[in-house]
Amino acid sequence: MKKFASAIAALAAASAVALAADQPQTRSLGESLYSISVGDVTMTIDAAHGAKILSFKRGDAEIISQLKMFNAFGSTFWTSPQSEWNWPPVAEYDRLEYQVEQTPTSLVMEGKTSERFGYSIRKKFEADPSDEAIVVTYSIVNRSDQTRKVAPWEITRVPGEGLIFFASRSSDITPAGLMEFNDKYGAAWYSFDEAKENRKINADGKGWLAYEGNNLLLVKKFPDLKPSQPAPAEAEIQVYVNQGTSFIELESQGAYSELAPGESLNYSVKWYLVPSQGKGVPSKKLLKTVNKLVK
Repeated sequence: MKKFASAIAALAAASAVALAADQPQTRSLGESLYSISVGDVTMTIDAAHGAKILSFKRGDAEIISQLKMFNAFGSTFWTSPQSEWNWPPVAEYDRLEYQVEQTPTSLVMEGKTSERFGYSIRKKFEADPSDEAIVVTYSIVNRSDQTRKVAPWEITRVPGEGLIFFASRSSDITPAGLMEFNDKYGAAWYSFDEAKENRKINADGKGWLAYEGNNLLLVKKFPDLKPSQPAPAEAEIQVYVNQGTSFIELESQGAYSELAPGESLNYSVKWYLVPSQGKGVPSKKLLKTVNKLVK
């Protein structure tokens, strides 16, 4: 009887550990770094430097660019259209300190108000245990005394390699011919090709963008826009390929919206990271995996 009771207790303890591993957890890692994890997936954010996502891993496998060059790593957030601020990115959004509110299951990071543009940015990080995904909700708050129009814009940098695909036709991607996209299985596919120049395309997708690399499949789900909804000269989906084999930017934008003083808009992106053995070529299996995740 004692052996049986001991076995039951051990089984219960193991079950409790497994259950805890499946529940969202947040941690302060020191030096302004915070993490949120669920199951085998962990996202790490640097609150002192723009609340930038520095890492997104499944186990020990990394999907985010780790290049130590200015604006070549991590995942950040800007306002759109870019024509309003040109370059470099607005410091209060992209690289200055954010204040942190941590709970056992979420992180909320609040940036400073831009004196020049009158917006502040808030980022909320939550986990969805049902599919080991991380949901990032960005808020743009109009702190000015004027009614303004703005759109949200997430920029995620991955290594200069791998396969990118989304629901579109290559003939609808602009500028035409800048990058070679292939039409297969109802999606447009781009296999990385090295070039000496920087390139960027615009596309109207169906609310998701996928990247395969390092035996991982990253899928980002966001609101699907009508062609009339992005900011002027912008798009729902953008892909920027830096010269050489340095890095790629996976970009998505939300609707161009009017904000009265004190109003805010929210833009949520759900991040999935699952194992993959697609080997960098278009396949029905990859697309089936994506469709199952974003359904």
